[in-house]
Amino acid sequence: MNEFPILFVDDDQQILEVVALFLERNSILFDTAPSGQQALEKIQQKEYSAVFTDLIMPGISGLDLLKDIRYNNPETDVVIVTGYGTIESAIETLKCGAYDYLQKPINFERLKALINRIIEKRKLQLENTLIKRRLKDRFNYGQLVGKSPKMQQIYEVIDLISSGSPTVLIQGGSGTGKELVANVIHQNSIRKNRPFIPVNCGAIAEGLLESELFGHIKGAFTGAIKDSMGLFKAADGGTIFLDEIAEVPPSLQVKLLRALQEKKIRPVGDAHENEVDVRVIAATNRNLEKAISNKSFRQDLFYRLNVISLHMPSLREIKEDIPHLVIHFMKKFSREGHRKVEHISPKAVDFLMRYDWPGNVRQLENTIERAFALGTGNTIVARDLPPEICNGSQNDGFLKTSLNLMENEKILIKRALEQTKGNKAEAAKLLGINITTVYRKMQKYDMEEHTP
Repeated sequence: MNEFPILFVDDDQQILEVVALFLERNSILFDTAPSGQQALEKIQQKEYSAVFTDLIMPGISGLDLLKDIRYNNPETDVVIVTGYGTIESAIETLKCGAYDYLQKPINFERLKALINRIIEKRKLQLENTLIKRRLKDRFNYGQLVGKSPKMQQIYEVIDLISSGSPTVLIQGGSGTGKELVANVIHQNSIRKNRPFIPVNCGAIAEGLLESELFGHIKGAFTGAIKDSMGLFKAADGGTIFLDEIAEVPPSLQVKLLRALQEKKIRPVGDAHENEVDVRVIAATNRNLEKAISNKSFRQDLFYRLNVISLHMPSLREIKEDIPHLVIHFMKKFSREGHRKVEHISPKAVDFLMRYDWPGNVRQLENTIERAFALGTGNTIVARDLPPEICNGSQNDGFLKTSLNLMENEKILIKRALEQTKGNKAEAAKLLGINITTVYRKMQKYDMEEHTP
């Protein structure tokens, strides 16, 4: 039974002690909580098979706890524990999604029977999930591509949370695909037919972020000429993706925490709150634990966001996925109207596999797109790759090539100009540099009068 812990919640310390003694004697893994608030904190940090909770408690009641668990942790069963005088209320909780109820004084044989029944159900659910996973093509999951163990773990988490709407925190470096994962989570959830709204919190001015998220009423500030519902309200019933969550200022973190806890928002300038039903997925490339220690990020907000945690690996951690990603991007750009490319040379693959990829999957995608734009024929070859990739590999001592950096630059600039029929601005875009650099390099390599 140790794989399936339970949580017992009651504000009566004597009951907790008696129940704890019984569960311990029966080798059942358990935790106890003396209040609904402490129970929520434990649930945010640990997954339980079942929560047994007293119905009437000060502060957060058993019914409040049931509603929160049904929303954020739907896989966890809730059993309501109640006295004789509130038996009708306990029965009513079954309509709200309670698994069952247990009457006081507690019949410990019934308590044990309920736990055994819940555990057997959970075992069956896990077996069914494992069977479904084996039947899936695990080279990809929706738009996600990769068969490495780290990507398999991400696929499994998406499977497990697909039936509910828990808050998810995605951490990882820039270019690892955090927004893509958020979108896949949404598309495989019960909210898939409702909006998915991404928000880059770091790209919105601090003074405007609250209004963007929660809306405002007319006249709330200079320039507020009409009411605005805000992105939380626009995402009602769906998912809002808060990218760069670490950039949210501390003053707004308090209001964001309240929106997550109470599922209510207050537009700027409004005295009234509006209820919203929004699943929140947040992401950051910063170390939030470090941000908490230097007081730039609230610990309670971190715990509320970190119900489900995902870490997106860097591309250098999953290099075995590079060939699959390359094929995926080749098919993508062929469909988008670029020239059709069906193959990539072994030497080009070798360069890609040896490179360190500081820009992660986004950099790989840009590399393949550039190869489509500058290459010829239906095969990507080594000379179609950016010089830093080829030279980066040879600097590591893995490969040698007859082309040095200057020769690579000259060839690439020439081919970009040929591709754009001499349009230097367009050539600069293809090369990922500014137009002044193009002019400077052309002069350096005596290409000033070049025409395709």
